[in-house]
Amino acid sequence: MYCGPVVPTDPLIYRFYEIMQVYGMPLKKVIHEKFGDGIMSAIDFTLDVEKEEDPNGKRVRITMSGKFLPYKKW
Repeated sequence: MYCGPVVPTDPLIYRFYEIMQVYGMPLKKVIHEKFGDGIMSAIDFTLDVEKEEDPNGKRVRITMSGKFLPYKKW
């Protein structure tokens, strides 16, 4: 039985979920504007996590890099 999307309960994972809920569609529009219609690969993909020092407290920098895959027309 399908009960709809499952919202993560882990606080850190929930923040990623929240980021995509808020910024997912704007990110998609920016990617389509810069690259055309398509997606970012999750297979040909790298992710880097760095710590940044900041006067207001440590910050987390996450860099995602995925190959752009244009939609194919059938």
